[in-house]
Amino acid sequence: MTHRVAGATVAGIVVALSVTAGAPAFAAQRAAGDQATVSVFHAVPGLTVDVYAGDKELIPDFKPGTLTEPMKLDAGSYDIKIFKDGQGPDGSPAIEKTVDVPAGANATLVAHLTADGKPALDAFVNDTSKIPAGKARLTVRHVAAAPAVDVRAGGKPVFKDLVNPKEAKAEVAAGTVSADVVLAGTDTVAIGPADLDLAEGTDTVVYAWGSASDKNLALKTQTITGMHSAPGGVPAGGSGEAAAHNEGLPIGALSLGAVSALGAAGLLFRLRATAR
Repeated sequence: MTHRVAGATVAGIVVALSVTAGAPAFAAQRAAGDQATVSVFHAVPGLTVDVYAGDKELIPDFKPGTLTEPMKLDAGSYDIKIFKDGQGPDGSPAIEKTVDVPAGANATLVAHLTADGKPALDAFVNDTSKIPAGKARLTVRHVAAAPAVDVRAGGKPVFKDLVNPKEAKAEVAAGTVSADVVLAGTDTVAIGPADLDLAEGTDTVVYAWGSASDKNLALKTQTITGMHSAPGGVPAGGSGEAAAHNEGLPIGALSLGAVSALGAAGLLFRLRATAR
């Protein structure tokens, strides 16, 4: 299933669920007009899953490396359950968390591996604040099973000692950047180099995901638009929504750890383990 199909499936089901919001299995507590923009990234290698909210299936046959299109979701609490393909909703979920979705947030929900290879669910709040003219925002999220890393641009460290789960971001000159990732404090390349097209007024989010022991590292990029500042800004009312790009870069040998961001401008996805 492509990320476009996945996104369309989720959006359609969300609309249907909004009509039946009183169902006890789907406990989204909503206020009219209060919504968030949410994307979902499946970053657990080798495992096709079904994603549920309560007992309602949101994304069937969700394949590793798939990033959905952004969707509008009513603010509230969602009991997210992720099952191995075909095992839900009565089986034991591989991952289960209650996710509080704040109104106005722009976020990416990521199923990934912890540093020691266990399945996890984390939320990244996407920074949609304005970016100075001529600049772009680069965000790196470490979402796989492996040790701390440094991220380099043009051979020089930009972000140092990223661990699982962390993110790092910076505003840089717009343009094409050659980036790679090395083991923290070394010149040992774990991924790349890869050319990143950092367009003015956008946030390019790079996810490193996979498993070191399984040697299946890959990159995924997500582009968030609409943060231009004058001059050269976009018209008022730019969406600031995410556009997903399925540009995986398989890498052998080493796999990076996972990076999740839990906070930007006070808009959080507050994740907590659901009592089992």
